[in-house]
Amino acid sequence: MSKSSNKKPSVAKKEVKPADDAQPAPTSSHGRSQFKMRTPEEKKQAHKEGIIKTAVAAIIGMVAGIIAYMQLGVGDDPTVKWYVIMMFIVGISFYVMKLSFPLFKIKPKEFGFKDWFYVEFIVIDFCLVTWTLLLN
Repeated sequence: MSKSSNKKPSVAKKEVKPADDAQPAPTSSHGRSQFKMRTPEEKKQAHKEGIIKTAVAAIIGMVAGIIAYMQLGVGDDPTVKWYVIMMFIVGISFYVMKLSFPLFKIKPKEFGFKDWFYVEFIVIDFCLVTWTLLLN
């Protein structure tokens, strides 16, 4: 007898065919909205807005770095601490971005904590990098 004749007959499995209008299952996560499928146009618009947010924050950071270099130079004044300067830059850049984003058709009222943290990190990062490059 061969080994193939000892095999058990395979059981037919049910095949699940996805419907054309299949949507992700709704999620209930403590009052949060349900997951919404985005159209390609919405994805393209979100990508465009992300690039604009990053570019505006980078430009503001570079300008802040140039101003910090012009006003403070090396920053060896013992009465002014660098972290105080960074907090001033964060505060000023917040209001500059809040006023400049509507010019690019971006609604800053829809920003959450994560969005603001992201753009402020970009500002501080570009400010410190620009200031450091100018010091060398």
